[in-house]
Amino acid sequence: MKKKILSLLFLVIPFLSFAQNGGIDQEIDKVFGKATGWFVNFIFYQIPFSEDIKIYWVLFPLILGASYFTFYFKFINFSGFFTSINIVRGKYDDLEGREDHNVEVSDSVFTDDGDNPDTIRIEGHEGEVSHFQALTAALSATVGLGNIAGVAIAVSIGGAGATFWMIIAGFLGMASKFVECTLGVKYRDIASDGTVYGGPMYYLTKGLKSSGFERLGKVLAVFFAIFVIGGSFGGGNMFQVNQAFQLVENITGGESSFLHGKGWLFGLIMAILVGIVIIGGIKKIAKVTDKIVPFMVVIYVSASLFVLIAKYDMIGDAVMQIINGAFSPEGVVGGAVGVLVQGFRRAAFSNEAGIGSASIAHSAVKTKYAASEGMVALLEPFIDTVVVCTMTALVLVITGNVAAENASLNDAQAILLTSNAFASVISWFPYVLTIAVVLFAFSTMISWSYYGFQGWAFLFGRTKRAEYTYKLLFLVFVIIGAAASLGSVIGFSDAMIFAMMVPNMVGLVLLAPKVKEELQKYMTAIKSRKS
Repeated sequence: MKKKILSLLFLVIPFLSFAQNGGIDQEIDKVFGKATGWFVNFIFYQIPFSEDIKIYWVLFPLILGASYFTFYFKFINFSGFFTSINIVRGKYDDLEGREDHNVEVSDSVFTDDGDNPDTIRIEGHEGEVSHFQALTAALSATVGLGNIAGVAIAVSIGGAGATFWMIIAGFLGMASKFVECTLGVKYRDIASDGTVYGGPMYYLTKGLKSSGFERLGKVLAVFFAIFVIGGSFGGGNMFQVNQAFQLVENITGGESSFLHGKGWLFGLIMAILVGIVIIGGIKKIAKVTDKIVPFMVVIYVSASLFVLIAKYDMIGDAVMQIINGAFSPEGVVGGAVGVLVQGFRRAAFSNEAGIGSASIAHSAVKTKYAASEGMVALLEPFIDTVVVCTMTALVLVITGNVAAENASLNDAQAILLTSNAFASVISWFPYVLTIAVVLFAFSTMISWSYYGFQGWAFLFGRTKRAEYTYKLLFLVFVIIGAAASLGSVIGFSDAMIFAMMVPNMVGLVLLAPKVKEELQKYMTAIKSRKS
C-alpha cells in the first residue's frame, strides 16, 4: 500500500509542474470559486454596524458562547488555571489508579490504526495518550502561522490596541475549550483494540441522544464531519504547506531561489515526511512530536523576550499604546475586525476554541475523569493566544511594524513583516523563524490529518480501505497546496472550518449541564484526595 501511494504521488508531479507553469491552477481556482462562492459568502457574510464597521456573523456565536461558558462555569478559565497545571504535571495521577507520572512508549506499543502519532496507545490504561501528549498534540494544530501571520495582520489593521482584544479573546476561549474537550472524553468511543474515536461527531450523537435530541444530534454530527474533512484538506493542509513554501523560497533568494517555480518539489518532500508519520507506522514518533511543539514555542518565546529585553526602554510606551488603542475607535474596530476576524480566520483560527477540532485529540487521553482533560485543554488558548500571540504583537509594536500601509497585507507578506521585525534586533532570526514555520506547518498537517480522518471514519467506516483513501487524498493535497495558487480552494476550506463552529456550538450549549456534572465529580475526587 505504501509503495502504491508513493507511486501515485510521483504521478501527480508532472501534472502539477505543468499546471504551475501553465496557469492551469488559476483556471481551476476560478471555476471552483464560482461553484463554491455561495457557501463562502454565506459563512463570511458581514453584518454592517456602520459605514466603517462590518463584522462576520460567525464571530457572534463564538464570542457569546465563550462568554456564556465563562459565567456558567464561574470563571473556570481563571479559577481552574493552577489546577490545570498540576494535572499536566501529574500531581493527580493517583486518581487514575496509577502513580507513574512519566509514561514511556515501549517497542511493543502500537499507534492508532497502526500509524497515528497523536494517539499512542499505552497498555493497561484507559485511553491512549497522557495529559501532556494530548495537550501538545492539540497545540501542534493551533500554534503556528496564526500566531505569526495572523497577529501581524491584526495589529496592522487595528493598531497596538488590537493586542488587548486578542488577549480577551484568548481568555474567553479557555472556557469554550474546557467544555468541548470535557465532552470529547465523556462521549468518546474506545474500540476493542484500545483505539479511541472521539470529538464532536460522538458527543453530538451520543450526548444529544441522552438529552432527548437524538435526531438533531445525528444531523449536526454529519455536518460537522463533512466540515472537518474539508477543513483538514485546506486550512489544515494546503494553506500550511503553501505559506511554509513561500517563506522558504523568500529566505533562499526569492525569485532567484533554486526553489522558485518548484513548489511541487517542496510539496513532495513535505508529503513524504507527512506520509511517513500518518502511513508509515513510526511507533515512537510521539517521543518527537511531544517535544517539537514545546521546543519551538520556547525558541519563539525566547526570541520574543530577547527583543523585549533589548528594547526594554520601549516596553512602557508599547503597553500604553495597547491600553490607549484598545478603547479608541480605531482600536475597537481593529480588535473586533482585525483580531477576531483576521486572526481567527487564518490558519484555522489562532486557538480553535469553539470550533471543536481540538476535542478530537484531547478525547484520546488516558483518564477516568472527563473534566480532567477539559481542565488541561483550557491551557491551550492561554499558551497559544495569551502568551505566544501577545509576544508577537509586542515585538511588532516595539519595532514599529504596525503602520497603516501594512493593513492590506496577505498572509505571506504578514509572515515576512514579523520576520523583519525580529531581524531588526536579531539579524539571523529569519532563518530560525523559517525552520519554526516549517515545523509548525508540519505538526499542524499531522494533527489535522488525524482530525480529518476521524470525520472520514465517522462517515465512511473504520476500514483500512477508507483509511488509506483519506490519507492518500491528504498527501496529494499537500503537493497541490505547495504547487498551486488556489485562493478559492483555501477560502472554501477556511469557510468550512468556520462552519464547524455552528453544529459544535449548538451541542456545547445544550450539553453544558453534563459538563458541570463531570466537573463536580472531578473536583470532589481532588478534595477527597487532599483530605
